[in-house]
Amino acid sequence: MTRTPLGEVACSIARATDLFGDAWTALIMRDVLTGVTRFDDLAHDLGISRKVLAARLSRLVEEEVLVRERYQERPPREHYRATAKGEELYPVLLALMNWGDRWYSGTAGPPARIHHLSCGQDTTAVCACAHCGEPLTTGNTTQLPGPGGHVGPGTRVLGPLIAAREPDREG
Repeated sequence: MTRTPLGEVACSIARATDLFGDAWTALIMRDVLTGVTRFDDLAHDLGISRKVLAARLSRLVEEEVLVRERYQERPPREHYRATAKGEELYPVLLALMNWGDRWYSGTAGPPARIHHLSCGQDTTAVCACAHCGEPLTTGNTTQLPGPGGHVGPGTRVLGPLIAAREPDREG
């Protein structure tokens, strides 16, 4: 089945999931950001075919989310390291982890814990307002039009809905 590309949709979520919406890509980034960086280790850990792994890694390198670095000359060996762009996916993964822990961890509990090295405490990620620190929810936020928004594929209903929320700036 051919997947519809979302890179041109006027929505940052659509554009991000065009790259990151594949489960293998999320798990590859989880592994790389946690320290599993070599191709063979990634293939073994994930149980993914080498062909699929190579394709996902190639796309992540092409998108400058990962870089391929030589760690050994003889024989030549390379591993993958997250770029700054790739490291910024970490909070996204933590948010997915929190949601999965809450709704799918079962009676055994979460499979991993996040330990904050700066304060020495186990923690969870919190999505909060950058100005006041209040947690962000669907009940206390709304989306307003941004400068890159427009109506088109992927935003034919959503675009006008968001545009209608723009306060009258001339009054």
